[in-house]
Amino acid sequence: MLCGVTIRIGFYGAGLISGIHTFFLGASGVDHRIVAVHDPDAERAAAWAARTGAQAVGEDELLDLVDAVYVCTWTAEHGRLVAKAAEAGKAVFCEKPLGFDAAEVEGMVDVVTRAGVTNQVGLVLRCYAPFRWVRQLLADERAGRPLGVVFRDDQFIPIQGYYASNWRADPTKAGRGTLLEHSIHDVDMLQWWLGPVGSVSATTREHHGLARIDDLCAARLDFTNGAAATLMSVWHDILERPSMRHVEIFTERMHAVIEDDFVGPVRWQFTGEPEQSLEGDALEAAVRAAGDDRANPATAFLTAVRDGTRAEPDLAAALPAHRLVDALYRSADDGGALVTLPD
Repeated sequence: MLCGVTIRIGFYGAGLISGIHTFFLGASGVDHRIVAVHDPDAERAAAWAARTGAQAVGEDELLDLVDAVYVCTWTAEHGRLVAKAAEAGKAVFCEKPLGFDAAEVEGMVDVVTRAGVTNQVGLVLRCYAPFRWVRQLLADERAGRPLGVVFRDDQFIPIQGYYASNWRADPTKAGRGTLLEHSIHDVDMLQWWLGPVGSVSATTREHHGLARIDDLCAARLDFTNGAAATLMSVWHDILERPSMRHVEIFTERMHAVIEDDFVGPVRWQFTGEPEQSLEGDALEAAVRAAGDDRANPATAFLTAVRDGTRAEPDLAAALPAHRLVDALYRSADDGGALVTLPD
């Protein structure tokens, strides 16, 4: 617990994602200071430090200066750095995907649990108003049972453009491609909305010629409650299309559409009622008015660090999504065979 104390933050990694988290931190409303950064690229670390007012320091030195660590490196380093921070007694926020597979993630969960440190994972779609609003619509008794979801997720392959890095083309650093690296957000969201998955099948492709780096995944997910979803995840070369999602949801008595990840609009209609639509600030206000106040992942993390409480979503919350991604890759690697998940 750090009540009344400015929380000192350190970053492992000085790339694009670290910069996005500094934006969230700046809007968090919780007293903190970014004091240190480490990156294997010393020039990039120095430039990032100059922008944020932090010090560029060594990997071990960083832990002597901070109360909490953001792990924003390539995926292969996540497990090692989370363990290092946790064993030093530091709160830790780790970007997604947490690891290459669920077995690695289980080990990470065990490490932070044994260390007793506050921990959070970067499954940030849970914070975006369109997805939070749809979760509320699905819980409305007027909706009835969920039936089906069509989920499309596309972006230019993130080894170009403003990403300014190419590590996602290397399976020794990234693990796999679009399904693991990008659409783990999507499978997490589908389970967050609809509950456990009973079976899956999937097809993947590597159109960019990068071994083990899928740039297309077409998946089917069958939920234990009878609902079904299709997921199309694509990495292309249309630089004018960054991360873009379009989601269509059907229940017995409701239809809803998300037309943009961040601000909507979300359109929905219940049986016997006119179609409605919300976007931007009005959408966020409606979500908050309904009792959901989790718009900023940094607020959740820093509040938990300050108060010594559990952060949400923590690393354990990411395990179901990782297990599902593992099952989808097993299916794809076996020619699209049906894979049944354990209860």
